[in-house]
Amino acid sequence: MSKSPATRATARRERPLSPHLTVYRPPITMTMSIIHRITGGALYFGTLLVALWLMAAASTEATFDLVNWAFGSWLGRLVLFGYTWALVHHMLGGVRHLVWDTGAGLEKHTASKIAWATLAGSIALTLLIWIAGYMARGA
Repeated sequence: MSKSPATRATARRERPLSPHLTVYRPPITMTMSIIHRITGGALYFGTLLVALWLMAAASTEATFDLVNWAFGSWLGRLVLFGYTWALVHHMLGGVRHLVWDTGAGLEKHTASKIAWATLAGSIALTLLIWIAGYMARGA
């Protein structure tokens, strides 16, 4: 570092803080983009669970019963619920990107509305899927 008095005076000045999570509030479009990537990764592991279930179905009855028991436990159902939400959310995020590819909905206000609709729609559709599944199972 320079020994010049001018440099030392500049170095002692208060420097502005860089935006970080405690200062900067990420926009909903950025948050949904990050969640879209995360759900894409989660779908990879969830698909491995589907493949496990299919392999168990092709195996012995005892193996299939074991996998069904694991998926039927509270933890298994929680994982399956999360997988369902990730699947629906990623699908709706893909539709959102498809709409953007046409050049529509790119205005800041419209993009934010679509992002919120993606989140609300994924939650609503996931709940509807699970409610319909429980109603069909009980019937």
